[in-house]
Amino acid sequence: MPVVEGVTHHTVAAGGLNFHVAEAGAGTPVLMLHGFPQHWYAWRKVIPMLPGCRLICPDLRGFGWSDAPRRGYDVDTLTADILALMDALALERVYLVGHDWGAKVGFRLCMSQPDRFAGFVALNTLHPLPARGPLIRHAWRQWYTALIEYPGVGAWMLRRPGLVRFLLRRAVADPRLWRDDELAAFADVFIQPERARAGQALHWQYVLREIPRLLRRSMPERPLTVPTTLLFGAVDVTLSPAQLAGADGLRVQVVAGCGHHLPDERPDLVAQAVRQMIDSLTVRDGR
Repeated sequence: MPVVEGVTHHTVAAGGLNFHVAEAGAGTPVLMLHGFPQHWYAWRKVIPMLPGCRLICPDLRGFGWSDAPRRGYDVDTLTADILALMDALALERVYLVGHDWGAKVGFRLCMSQPDRFAGFVALNTLHPLPARGPLIRHAWRQWYTALIEYPGVGAWMLRRPGLVRFLLRRAVADPRLWRDDELAAFADVFIQPERARAGQALHWQYVLREIPRLLRRSMPERPLTVPTTLLFGAVDVTLSPAQLAGADGLRVQVVAGCGHHLPDERPDLVAQAVRQMIDSLTVRDGR
């Protein structure tokens, strides 16, 4: 388990699984959902920058130190996991931050249960209804998923720490950003067969369920009413700012000189967005 000063760890039973949860601080509750191929430690640089907040950083199903069952890696089930976890932690309403896959889940959470989320900061992800043209034109950026999404071979590939290190290095603007111990903290977890299988299943379920939904532009059950800020790296190699077309109603900021891992590349900017969200909504609500 990596160490971050001021962070405590516990296991929470929710929805039939045991989830590892890292927590820090006290005050305004902020739920922080990591992306792939990471876990709670993705927030290590942001955590010290948010005093006055209770930061709740769970490992998603299959990742880090949470349970890794064989099934349940579609976005809807991951969303249900987080709602069950919030219930177990007696969190009635929180501010939400999500990166990458955590942001995909975040959008689904905000559209399905808007009353439980005061505000949302989404990082390095597409909004729920991207325009079909840019979506298709930039699909080639996801070429690397062909290495990890197929049953059997995908898990075998992810068990090779060199691949996970490569994916992390290529996804930032400057690969020198990563310390070797940080790369090891993320890559070495996937040596465990069940973790590698979870990473593969996550991507395979996206192929089966979410890509058809995006291409059909299936409307969500409810419109996005939770105040949302979307931060996006200008030189993200996995997604393109062109795919932000149609992000109506969202505050969008494209960050120059940054790639796909804003919590690692610009933790100060992420923390600033969270503070601004909390401050603006507190003033608006008269608290």
